[in-house]
Amino acid sequence: MILEEKYILSNGIEIPKLGLGTWFINDKDAGQAVKDSAKIGYRHIDTAQAYENEKGVGNGIRACGVKRTDMFVTTKLAAEVKSYKEAVASIDGSLKRLGLDYIDMMIIHSPKPWAKFHEDDHYFDGNREAWKALEEAYKGGKLRAIGLSNFEKADIDNILEICTVKPMVNQILAHISNTPKDLIRYCQEKGILVEAYSPFAHGVLMKNQEVIEAAKKYDVSVPQLSIRYCLQLGLLPLPKTANPAHMKNNADVNFEISEEDMQSLKNMEHIKDYGEASMFPVYGGKSS
Repeated sequence: MILEEKYILSNGIEIPKLGLGTWFINDKDAGQAVKDSAKIGYRHIDTAQAYENEKGVGNGIRACGVKRTDMFVTTKLAAEVKSYKEAVASIDGSLKRLGLDYIDMMIIHSPKPWAKFHEDDHYFDGNREAWKALEEAYKGGKLRAIGLSNFEKADIDNILEICTVKPMVNQILAHISNTPKDLIRYCQEKGILVEAYSPFAHGVLMKNQEVIEAAKKYDVSVPQLSIRYCLQLGLLPLPKTANPAHMKNNADVNFEISEEDMQSLKNMEHIKDYGEASMFPVYGGKSS
C-alpha cells in the first residue's frame, strides 16, 4: 500500500511517498482535512506560509490521534522572504502557528517573489541568506529536513555552491503533459528528491480525452493514473483535497503503467491553459 511506502532523503530521513497537499484549504477546514487523511492512513501533510492554514494544519496534527513522530509535516518559507533576518523570524513564525516543537521539512517556496516570478532577477543573494537560516534551524533541531520549491538548475546551483547542508527536495510543477525531464534528471543526479505538486494539473487533466482514455485502459480514475505516473518517475506526488473519498481514491494506486504508455504520457502535448488557475505565476500567470 502506497501510504506505507517511503523514500529516503539524502540525510537518511524517511518521507512517505504520497503526501496530502493543502493549497486552497482554508485554515478552519485544514484541521479536519488532516484528521480525515490520517484516519485513511496518510502520514505526510504539505502546507505553506502562503496558504495561511498552518494553524489549522497544526491543530489537525495534534488532534489526529497519530503519534507526532509518525507524521511528516512540510511547510514553506514565503517566496518574498529573501533576507537572513526575515527568514529566521519566518521559520519561528511557522513553528508558532503550527504549534509544533519541530517541523519535519521546510523549503523555500520559490526562488523569486511571486510578483517577480517571470522576471530575470534570480535573487541569488537573497536565496543564499534564506538558506543559511534554514541550515541553522536544521542544525538546531527545529527542522528535520530542508529543501527547495520551483527552483531551476541555476537556482539550485546557487545553493549547492555555498551550502553546508544540501537541499533534500525540490518541489515542482510536474504532471502528465508537463514533465520537466532535464530538471528532474538534474535533481535526481544531485540526490535531490523531486516532489510533484498539482499532479492533476489543477484539475485540467480530468478533461483531457487522451488521459481519460489511458485511465480507462487501466480501469482507474484520472487522479489515480496521474499519481501512479509520478511515482513511476520516482517523484513524490502531493495531490490536494479536503474530500475523504478523494483521499482514499488517490491512495489506491496498486497498478503499473506499461513502459509504452509511460512514454506516450511523458511526451503528451504540453497543457498551456490551466483554466482559472492560469492567473497564478506557477501556471504562467504574471502576478501573485
